[in-house]
Amino acid sequence: MGSMFKVAVKETVVITAASRGHNLCLPMSNLDLLIPPLDVGVFLCYKNPIPQKNCINIIRKSLALALVPFYPLAGEVIQTSQGDSELLCNNHGVEFVHACADAELKDLDLYHPDDSVEGKLVPIKTKGVLSVQATEFNCGGLVIGCTFDHRVADAHSMHMFLVSWAETTKSKPVSCIPSFTRSILHPRRPPIINDSYNSLYVPFSSLPPPRSTAINPLVSRIYYIKADDIKNLQKVSSSNEDPKSKLTSFISFLWKIIATGDNDSQICRMGVVVDGRQRINDAKFENLDLSNIQLFTMENYFGNVLSVPSGEANSGYLKEMPLNKVAKMVQTFVGNATTEEHFRGLIDWVEVLRPETAVIKIYTQMGNNDGGALVVSSGMRFQFEKVDFGWGKPQFGSFHFPWGGQTGFVMPMPSMTKNGDWVVYAHLLQKHLDLVESMGSEVFRPLTPAYVDF
Repeated sequence: MGSMFKVAVKETVVITAASRGHNLCLPMSNLDLLIPPLDVGVFLCYKNPIPQKNCINIIRKSLALALVPFYPLAGEVIQTSQGDSELLCNNHGVEFVHACADAELKDLDLYHPDDSVEGKLVPIKTKGVLSVQATEFNCGGLVIGCTFDHRVADAHSMHMFLVSWAETTKSKPVSCIPSFTRSILHPRRPPIINDSYNSLYVPFSSLPPPRSTAINPLVSRIYYIKADDIKNLQKVSSSNEDPKSKLTSFISFLWKIIATGDNDSQICRMGVVVDGRQRINDAKFENLDLSNIQLFTMENYFGNVLSVPSGEANSGYLKEMPLNKVAKMVQTFVGNATTEEHFRGLIDWVEVLRPETAVIKIYTQMGNNDGGALVVSSGMRFQFEKVDFGWGKPQFGSFHFPWGGQTGFVMPMPSMTKNGDWVVYAHLLQKHLDLVESMGSEVFRPLTPAYVDF
């Protein structure tokens, strides 16, 4: 029952910003240009909202208001005559789908999101930048799903929008007014770069024909990890002289598991998404909003501020290497990307490459001796409990990102239980999921309705 339910669309409308204050073309930053055309989903489950009819009306009206400060989300991505992508802020609108499911939340099988979420609770975006779907359940529960163009926003940006949308619903002032000022990410004159970026990114023109994923499609799962298990991983990977973070310990544990699926001579790769907002220290500027000058920092910046450093190692070595040694490797290659100079240099590198565009190298898997490869993106700073539209915090929230290719994707997020547990979205090859559930069975636990308390 948990994945066999049907969803019927009751109504589809286009929501435009309540005020047409902008009609302009917003250039993509050099960091936006590193993102290929990919759509990302996020969904939030509410157990006991107010009567559903009122919920739908409330979120529709407040969406129009939230799109006023977040006006690029109501726009369209277009191509310039030079071949660059550009964001046309024309208030084209956001497609809003009102749907109903013939199921109850307690029957929702979130452990298998490809069956229960994909194409059912997270909308398929057919145009524009953002699509939203509100799905009613027989029990009175509600799921709000969004799909957005990754070229326009990263997960931090979308989280900022969701919180602001909820604040607007409750007639609260927006706590984090977005900035779209691209000058903060302009390249330096002259650019200053080094060859290290050539090992992390590759020009599109040099890519081989894409591999078919029909034989080995990636599969999505959602797990939870208990707080004590996270602490234990951290303890094993650390020493008094060299402590490791919980995230580094988790990544190292996962890397060792994935390597087990390779031949000893194959190369296993691990990439880690790093958010540059906390790295670019001089990112303060003034922006005029409602006749008041406000000081912005990179926390307000809406767009992509990401880099994906990666490491690679012989799979045989990874299998035999103790967790603390693997954690040291992760700490080293991630640490190289946690500086302002790294992000400034990456911006410059993209500028020198233009009009050619590039993509994350680990995503392409170009080598003849390729073993497993995956990218981990942290959602540990997300606060889904703030996405309260007036009927209480969501019972559950997760991103949903089946991005294709043969490179896996994993995103840990804080559990809504607020007890230190993690929720982990995983999109991996079936053989890697099998390894995670056998070798990591004491850590990765299938998400159940009982855990979510639907």
